[in-house]
Amino acid sequence: MQVQTHQFTYTVYPSTLQLQATDAALLQQALAISKTAYAPYSKFYVGAAALLSNGAIVTGTNQENASFPAGLCAERVLLSAVTSLHPNTAINTIAISYSSNLLQSNHPLSPCGVCRQSLAEYEERLQQPIRILLAGASGEVWQIAAATLLLPFAFNGGFLKKQ
Repeated sequence: MQVQTHQFTYTVYPSTLQLQATDAALLQQALAISKTAYAPYSKFYVGAAALLSNGAIVTGTNQENASFPAGLCAERVLLSAVTSLHPNTAINTIAISYSSNLLQSNHPLSPCGVCRQSLAEYEERLQQPIRILLAGASGEVWQIAAATLLLPFAFNGGFLKKQ
């Protein structure tokens, strides 16, 4: 038997004031777009903004539904928009932020498991890491160098190929 460890390193900034201007602006866009999310049930509004390799910025928000499994997270809405509007274009950075009527938006939150899987697959498909910025309206900002770091041992297309 062997015991092994998996870990990764990420950068923590005390606030957006320590970020490069482009990163701070991308997070501000994610926070601003979060206010347009459709979240009548949870009152938890998530926004995502992506800076693409072609310089374009695309945004997405969570979209709830009374049939709860039918809702979509902001990250997957964003990936769908990028794929539709800019096919086969790599994403350099995704900023994810949130607002809520029920809790303070003063710390980073990480994407759910389904979104982590979707981000990892997009990254794998275009063979370029997606840098992730996570933050609330205030407080710390987490910078993760690649989306795949959020999902160790991810399931991918390689498992579906005949050997």
